[in-house]
Amino acid sequence: MSSAKALIFWGGWDGHEPESCSRIVEDMLKTEGFDVDRVEGTGVLSDRDLGQYDLIVPLCTQITVEKEALDALVAAVEAGAGLGGFHGGMGDTFRNEPAYQFMTGGQWVAHPGNIIDYRVDITRPDDPVMQGIESFDYHSEQYYLHVDPAIEVLATTTFNGEHASWIDGTVMPVVWKHRYGQGRVFYSALGHVAAEFEIPQMREILRRGLLWATRRG
Repeated sequence: MSSAKALIFWGGWDGHEPESCSRIVEDMLKTEGFDVDRVEGTGVLSDRDLGQYDLIVPLCTQITVEKEALDALVAAVEAGAGLGGFHGGMGDTFRNEPAYQFMTGGQWVAHPGNIIDYRVDITRPDDPVMQGIESFDYHSEQYYLHVDPAIEVLATTTFNGEHASWIDGTVMPVVWKHRYGQGRVFYSALGHVAAEFEIPQMREILRRGLLWATRRG
């Protein structure tokens, strides 16, 4: 049986350390037996047959994309390729592309207070992605997102209003999964910089989520 094949495309804003994070994800997937292509930029989306990939991981923040490339990505996921990623690398990749946001299930809009302490609450402890992981404290950007109400939420965070009084008490998804056509889509808002992979919960949630998203059959 051949190994699963993954594509990581990386770039965009340097503050999210896309190259370093892409190497960590590459090593993570290789450990799981994947054959991994790690490519800078979005040209790969139109230059290659994306149907060959079982999992596609975007690691680009605040970039633009050609229509042909975006259409190819959306079509590949709709046809069954998995899509998975984290933080701004997936949640703020193509800010001006509603078709991409419809596919991913959400879009970053703010992180009030920037790097702060907050709580991640596990809402689906029965889900395989979350099994054995308890709610935990986290120190990073607390993402405020516009989200699709159809997503299956696995973890949330609650804003306390300290940095934006009008959102006090707002419960926001942190981790979710859903389907797009035949494809499985996974997202975690955790992981601002590469050092956060040293946090066991962040790393394990992402690892399990990417495996879940991978094309079946």
